[in-house]
Amino acid sequence: GIYSWWSYRFSARAKNAGWRIDYFCVSESLKERLKDAKILTDVMGSDHCPIELDMD
Repeated sequence: GIYSWWSYRFSARAKNAGWRIDYFCVSESLKERLKDAKILTDVMGSDHCPIELDMD
């Protein structure tokens, strides 16, 4: 259960009851350069957390 969004209602983030609604779209020409994708769940301050792509 790794999510990028949690409702502010019902303590959803504390219960880790969220959704994966944040995405990156990568073109076919960049797909070969993609090394990793992460959801940074430790970053607080919003109902969303950052997502990260590592490219070579």
